[in-house]
Amino acid sequence: MIRPMMGRRTKPKKFDMPLRYYDPEEEEKRKRRIHIKTRSLSRRQREKSQNVRILVYAVGLAAVIFLMYIL
Repeated sequence: MIRPMMGRRTKPKKFDMPLRYYDPEEEEKRKRRIHIKTRSLSRRQREKSQNVRILVYAVGLAAVIFLMYIL
């Protein structure tokens, strides 16, 4: 804390980056290994699933309120 006030600056850390060379075969292997197939939903299917989710939450909330009212 006192050193910067005395005019001394911290030195940047040394960084030794390992050299890497582009290997097309290795890159292709990596792409095949990492590739994840995702099922894409259409916009209508997403909207439908969101509507169902909201309906389930509403029914659950109504059930909780109903149980509180009875008890």
